[in-house]
Amino acid sequence: MWWYEIANALTMARRRRRLVEADRSRLIELYRVLPIQTDAVLNTETIRMLQVLADEYGLSAYDAAYLELAQRRGLGLATLDRRLGQAAREAGVNLIPL
Repeated sequence: MWWYEIANALTMARRRRRLVEADRSRLIELYRVLPIQTDAVLNTETIRMLQVLADEYGLSAYDAAYLELAQRRGLGLATLDRRLGQAAREAGVNLIPL
């Protein structure tokens, strides 16, 4: 979801006139070289699990993706979203304080 988040943040900054196109292109290049690992697992089982988690905890599929990834990889989850934080606690996922 990293690249979706980055794309959305840059799109919104551009729309709000907080970022010019040249800076947006430069930021994309800078983000590309960061040593960040992304998760590439997306198959029918993952999609099914996103739906299960979304239904069980009243989350969007988008937020359920964060919960699913944390569960599957045994990672903590950092969020300021109240509903996602509650779902993580109920699902036994450690919350990382912000």
